[in-house]
Amino acid sequence: MDEVIVEYIRRTVLKIPRDEIMAVLQKWGFLSEAQLQTINFRQTKESISHSVAQLCEESSANIKQAALLDIIYNHIYPNKRAWSVYRMNKTGEETDFFDFRDFKKKFRRQIQSALINVTINFREYEDNAIWIRIAWGTPYTKPNQYKTSYVVYHSQTPYVFISASTLRSNLPLLCQAMVVASNYHDIREMELRSHCLNSLKDIVFKRYSQNFQTNYPLQERNVLTENVDLRINDENSSEKERIHRLNQECFGDGPQPKLDFAQYKLETMFKSDPKWDVLEKKEPFRCLVKFSSPHLLESLKSLAPAGLADAPLSPLLTCIPQKARNYFKIREKKSLHPGNFVSP
Repeated sequence: MDEVIVEYIRRTVLKIPRDEIMAVLQKWGFLSEAQLQTINFRQTKESISHSVAQLCEESSANIKQAALLDIIYNHIYPNKRAWSVYRMNKTGEETDFFDFRDFKKKFRRQIQSALINVTINFREYEDNAIWIRIAWGTPYTKPNQYKTSYVVYHSQTPYVFISASTLRSNLPLLCQAMVVASNYHDIREMELRSHCLNSLKDIVFKRYSQNFQTNYPLQERNVLTENVDLRINDENSSEKERIHRLNQECFGDGPQPKLDFAQYKLETMFKSDPKWDVLEKKEPFRCLVKFSSPHLLESLKSLAPAGLADAPLSPLLTCIPQKARNYFKIREKKSLHPGNFVSP
């Protein structure tokens, strides 16, 4: 058995919380219950990983089994990766019957026609989510199992969630394979990114509502209101109630989906005193607006209560969830047609 595969399995086990290693290995299903009973899961993770690796070596685990363990790990802990949303488009409104076997065949063929040294693994889950793991190599080197790309695709939807590897030169080829395999015409990046995959799904699948109840204690929500800006303490209670009401109308009364990044193009007219004669032509002022935060929507939500912005907030700040619902028309990028792709 390849020692590289054994070491990869061992390192994957090391990433799992110790109390959950046995449950993950049971979901993996490669080692029998009898083999798992021989492992002392109360010892250190280092010792557990070596025990698992030894059993896998005795059972002749291959790269397919190692990749499956990695898929299961990333499915259980998707927040360990950074995710971006892409939307595919068709020329018409026709709906094709989705065939998983045909999808896998087309996807593999499209990538392997441009790059031989690559390993591709699939796993389908109950919510119609197809998880795809791609380990990239080069024309002269074997696939690097530690620099993988992940794709999560819900069949019968145009949305694709991609966690690209550090080898970003392969991203166009990956997008091309998705377009061809799923019978779409082009694909566009939507410029909303997050480590929280479920939050991105909540927005694109419209599972997120801005008007829902929360179980969070009132004092927990008002930490910024009480501590960030002393000006808030000087306002009367009616003003605080007004800010709270307007903020609630914009964001709802519950926790927001966790986003790390949003970006869109802004076009507006430049206004200045005519005497200054700043612009000879009346052309719109164009700029690119970027928002970045560990928890973007919650940060925006806290601005008015903290006294850092007037209530209600500008639509430029509150439009992100609404824009996302309208098929993420936050930023229109050039379509990535299959003919535009080049192999790495």
